[in-house]
Amino acid sequence: MRITRADKSVLSDWWFTVDRLMFFGLLLLMGAGLVLSFAASPPIAAKYHLEPFYFVRRHAAMLLPAVAIMFAASTLAPKQIRRASLAIFLIGIGLMILILFLGPEVKGARRWLQLGGFSLQPSEFVKPAFVVLTAWLFNESQKRKDVPGLELAILLYAVFALLLVLQPDFGQTLLVTLVWGALFFMAGINMIWIAVLAALGIGGLVASYMLVPHVASRIDRFLYPASGDTYQTDRSLDSFIHGGWFGRGPGEGTVKDVLPDSHTDFIFAVAAEEYGLIACLILLTLFAFIVLRGLSKASQEPDGFIRHAVAGLIMLFGLQTLINMAVNVGLLPAKGMTLPFISYGGSSLLAMALTMGFALGLTRKRPMAGRLKSPARTEHETKATGARGQTA
Repeated sequence: MRITRADKSVLSDWWFTVDRLMFFGLLLLMGAGLVLSFAASPPIAAKYHLEPFYFVRRHAAMLLPAVAIMFAASTLAPKQIRRASLAIFLIGIGLMILILFLGPEVKGARRWLQLGGFSLQPSEFVKPAFVVLTAWLFNESQKRKDVPGLELAILLYAVFALLLVLQPDFGQTLLVTLVWGALFFMAGINMIWIAVLAALGIGGLVASYMLVPHVASRIDRFLYPASGDTYQTDRSLDSFIHGGWFGRGPGEGTVKDVLPDSHTDFIFAVAAEEYGLIACLILLTLFAFIVLRGLSKASQEPDGFIRHAVAGLIMLFGLQTLINMAVNVGLLPAKGMTLPFISYGGSSLLAMALTMGFALGLTRKRPMAGRLKSPARTEHETKATGARGQTA
């Protein structure tokens, strides 16, 4: 089937307005994730007495709905994305509260809701919705003094962060805080507010270290390796050394046999050992291309809400990637965070597809008449018009 501009269908309109380079880059990441799932997951399946490609089949089965979610989200208009984000946020927060009382405890945390054979992690879907709503509230606080956008943005963050801490999930709390803080700074809020919130953030980190043994243990082991067990990080670093530039070959790696989370948190280490540093650099380049292209698109947006929302969504994607890779090479303490579109995980895959679908939808080409002019540009044009009038 040939798609032409004369065709007025939803598919044709989407095809000629979406950022196709970013879209195909994301599809390449999904394909790479499936390939690496073949390499990393069979030993995990054997550990649980499952057939060798159990996790591969499940990962492949989630790719189709992930692509469908990303496509559907990218067809939405900005106003529809805001409304969808509000619905997702409210439902997700409700489920996070429910999980604290009814959710199964896994490794000391309550984060999942069992739906048949599928484990749903609501916080993953709340993240992109939270970013979009926060971007809209910050933008409204700049445009309209009668809207308590700043106060509501702080309230949303407080509720979401509190529920993440209660699960507990300190890695996701840190990620959400970094993105929210960046949006806060982008919104041009008074520096006094920024100083106060920065002090609160530092206080929260210190309190976590002092009051939560799990957090203190990870930080101590990172700063002083001799103070505890650093087995996972050591084996991950060994995989980069053993893999060399070109890897040991598909299926020839050994790190996946000894790391308990080789198909999720440490899949980048598996890629390094079996496919080599060259393959890792190619993967890193693909991630960097998507992040830089997304931020470039955001910087070109005259609409403040779209500019902040796209930047926030791309930062969510980029920072999660950075944290996962940094953990794999020993630059950060282990945090239990997946590599977007690469690691195994149903909720994380679908939620990241929603995240990037929103980013694709917000950056679609739209008629200039439908865009809002930025305050700076409007003021410049007003002065220019006035100057021309005086000359005349």
